[in-house]
Amino acid sequence: MIDDLVTRIAAGRGFLRKVWTLTRPYWFSEERWFARGVLALILAMSIFLVWMAKLLNEWNRAFFDALQEKDAATFWKLIFSVESFEAFFFSFTGLVLVYIVVAVYRVWLRQYLTIRWRRWLTEVYFRDWLEERTYYRMELANHGTDNPEQRIEQDIGLFSLQTLTIGLGLVSELLTLGTFVYVLWGLSGSLVLPLMGGIPVPGYMVWVALLYAIAGSWLTWLIGRRLVRINFDLERYNADFRYRMVRIRENAESIALYGGEADEQQRLRGAFGRIFATWWDYMRVTKRLTWITVFYGQAASIFPIIVQAPRFFAGEIMLGVLTQTAGAFAQVQGSLSWFIDSFAELASWKATVDRLTGFADTMTATRRRAETERPFEIVRQARPELRLEDVEVRVPDGTALIEHATLAIARGEAVVIQGPSGSGKTTLFRTLAGLWPFGHGRISVPEGARILFLPQKPYLPIGTLEEVLSYPERPDAYDREAFRAALLACRLPGLVDRLEESGNWSLALSPGEQQRVAFARAFLYRPDWLFLDEASSALDRETEAAIYGQLRERLPGVTLVSIAHNPSLLRFHDRRLVIDPQARSVLSEPLPAAAAE
Repeated sequence: MIDDLVTRIAAGRGFLRKVWTLTRPYWFSEERWFARGVLALILAMSIFLVWMAKLLNEWNRAFFDALQEKDAATFWKLIFSVESFEAFFFSFTGLVLVYIVVAVYRVWLRQYLTIRWRRWLTEVYFRDWLEERTYYRMELANHGTDNPEQRIEQDIGLFSLQTLTIGLGLVSELLTLGTFVYVLWGLSGSLVLPLMGGIPVPGYMVWVALLYAIAGSWLTWLIGRRLVRINFDLERYNADFRYRMVRIRENAESIALYGGEADEQQRLRGAFGRIFATWWDYMRVTKRLTWITVFYGQAASIFPIIVQAPRFFAGEIMLGVLTQTAGAFAQVQGSLSWFIDSFAELASWKATVDRLTGFADTMTATRRRAETERPFEIVRQARPELRLEDVEVRVPDGTALIEHATLAIARGEAVVIQGPSGSGKTTLFRTLAGLWPFGHGRISVPEGARILFLPQKPYLPIGTLEEVLSYPERPDAYDREAFRAALLACRLPGLVDRLEESGNWSLALSPGEQQRVAFARAFLYRPDWLFLDEASSALDRETEAAIYGQLRERLPGVTLVSIAHNPSLLRFHDRRLVIDPQARSVLSEPLPAAAAE
C-alpha cells in the first residue's frame, strides 16, 4: 500500500481526490494507530473547547446582567470565586484557565502530529525519487520538476501543516456552528415580516448570519480566486531564484575566472523580476480581498447589536441577552465565514497540493516509461565478463550514435574507450553502467561483482573527509590505516590529518584534488570492475600516470574501463575500443605490446 503511493497520487484527478491520495496512506500506515489516537485526542479537545466557548457565552450574559442591575456581589463572584470547585470552575478565572490549558496542548499535539506525518511522507517521497535512479532519468529525459528538493523539503512540510490546520479548523468551526446556531436560535425570538399580513421568521438572527456569510463568501471567492495560480507561480519563481544563487556558490571559482559577475547579476535580476511582477499581482488581488474581509469583519462586530437593539430599547431583553446574542452571532458568523477567513490559506494549500501531485506525476511517468520501454535487456550472468550483444545507442531525440555493437570485456582486462569529441564515448560509458535508457540490445553483466564508477567531476557529499572517502559506504567499513594508505597512494599527504574534519569538500579542494579523492575511494572500495570517465582530466601527466600505476599495482585483478585522451595512459591498458561516428560502430583494437607493458 505504501509502495504505490506515487501511482495513486498520479491517478487522482479532482482536487479533493488529490488531497485524499496524499492523505490516506499515512493514516493506514504502520503509524496509523498512533496517528489516529493523537487525532482523536485533538478532536476531543476541540469538542471540549467548543463546550467551553458555550459556557463563556452564558457567563457573558450573567456578567452583563449583573452590570446592568449593579449587583456587585454577583459581579465579583463571576470574576473569581473559591466558595466551591463548581463556583471556581464557572467563574471567569476558572473558565479561562481551563480554556487556555486545553488550547495550548491542542496546538502542541497538532504540531507533534504534523512533524510525524511530515517525516513519514518525506521518507516516501525521497525514497521514490532516489529509487531506480528516478531522479537521474527525470533530468536525463528533460522531464525534471522545478526544484524537486523544494517539493520534498518545503512543500511536504506545508502540506502536512496546512492539511491538519485547515481540516481540524473546519471540524472545529462545524462544531461551533452547530452549537451556537442552537444558542442563537433560542435568543433571537421571531421577526414578523410586513408581508401578506405578517410572516413570522423564527430564529431570524440565524438566517441573517447565514445570508451575511453567503454574501461575504461569494465576494471573497470572486475576487480572490486568482490567488491559487499566483501562489503557485510565486513558489516556482522563488525556488528558481534560490537555485540560481546556489549555482553561483557551487561554481564560484569558474565564474570568478571568467569574470562573469555582471552576467550573473543580469540573470539574477531577470529571475527576481519575475518574482517582482508576480508579487505585484499578489498585492493587487490581496488589496481587493482585504477591502472585503476587513469591512466584513468590522461590520460583523456591530451588526447583531444593531439588529437586536430595538428589542433592548423596548425592554424585551436585558443587556446580558443583547451581549450574549452578539457573542453567539459572532460565533455563528465566524463559523459560516470560515471560507472567507481561510481563503488565502486555502489558495496556498491548493497550490501546494498541485505542486506535490505534479512532482508525483512526473516520477510516476518516468518510472512507468522505464518499466514499459525496457530499452536494454540487462542480464546478470555467472560468467566473469561484460558483454554487449547487438546494442544500439541513441540520443533522446532518436538519433543513433552506435548501431549493432557486439563486444566483450573479460575479467581483469584493461580497456580504454576512444573517439572524436561528440562520438558518444560518455554515452557508451553510461550504457555500460546501465544508466542510459535510449537504445536497445542485450547487456550481460557479471553477477555479484563489485563495480565502481568514477566520473570526470566526482561527487563529494558534505560531511567529514572519512565520509567523503568511503562514499557510498559508511566510514566504519574501513580502519584509519586504510584511509591513510589510500590518501598517500593518491598523493594527498596533506589530508591525512583531516579525516575527521567536516565541511563542503567540493569547495575546499581543487578539481585535481577532488579527482584524487575519487581515486582514493577506488583504493578503499577495491572494486572488481572500475569505470573511469575522464576521471584524471584535471591531473598533470606525471600524477596521472603515477595513480594509474598504483591502480595496476594495488588492484591487480581489477577490470579497468577508461575514457582518456592522454596517449601516455595507453600503456596501462590492454586494448582500446574506438568509436567511429561515420560508421556508427565500435572497433576493438589490441594495443601494441609496448603500450600494454
